Amino acid sequence: MLDPVSFPVTDQTLDQALDLRVEGDALSAFLTGTFSNGPQAGPPEAGAPFGGLMAALAARAMRQGLDLKVPLRSLSVQFLAAARFDQDVTLRPRKLRGGRRVAYTAVEAGQGDRPALHAAGTWGVDSETVVLTPLTKAPPLRAALAAQGRQMDSPLSPWFTRHVDYVYESGPNFLGGNIGKPVVERLWMRTTDGAPLDADRLCFLLDALYPPAWTAFTSPPMMTSVDLRYDILTDPTPELCPDGWAFFEFSLLDLGLGWTLDDCVCWGADGTPIALARQRRKIL
Repeated sequence: MLDPVSFPVTDQTLDQALDLRVEGDALSAFLTGTFSNGPQAGPPEAGAPFGGLMAALAARAMRQGLDLKVPLRSLSVQFLAAARFDQDVTLRPRKLRGGRRVAYTAVEAGQGDRPALHAAGTWGVDSETVVLTPLTKAPPLRAALAAQGRQMDSPLSPWFTRHVDYVYESGPNFLGGNIGKPVVERLWMRTTDGAPLDADRLCFLLDALYPPAWTAFTSPPMMTSVDLRYDILTDPTPELCPDGWAFFEFSLLDLGLGWTLDDCVCWGADGTPIALARQRRKIL
């Protein structure tokens, strides 16, 4: 098996990847292979920019380009084609309707005449509401960190996983670990820079794991993301997500007729629900 460090990759931090430059009436981002969804056993160019990063860029482009002051509530992304590395991605945000309390926005991204994604966002002011009992309770964070390592080290792991700390409840179950069991992965995650969890990093992490279907097969099918939707229930804060950590549960809902559908739920350290994600993938 090839050593993952045998392929040259330009170092780029998450902050640098999320940095948007104003280009006339648009914004642009420059992505390197360090955020590839291809396995580290091969060159980054064998994959494409990781979908969670593209979702985070779409959200940031709408917020920055439209000067939005209200927080993100939902994000829906359609992946039209894989973007290419080492060239600018142009993002053109537009406001569909809205004001100071609620706004509806969209953004298109691409490279030259080649579209990469279309996304729609809903933004709105939150308010005090009834506190509901969480449907599940995250395992204690400190005990989890003391018991396990923090990386996904396999050469089969995508390049972008080098930017994420992973602490599994029981796993990882990649390549058949969930055969005969519920197809679920539960784990703590944060970005390796240890930055506070904000909306952009939350968008990044909600897609920062392999497809749950890959835990149900020893030889998993190849697939590509088509639709990705996020709903943010509670704004992440340092109190809810100490040192940037949050707890995630990824689960497979359906596999058949050439498609998969999976969900992700994110909780804070005290069990407060923070966000939901749903993703449809096409089996290649």
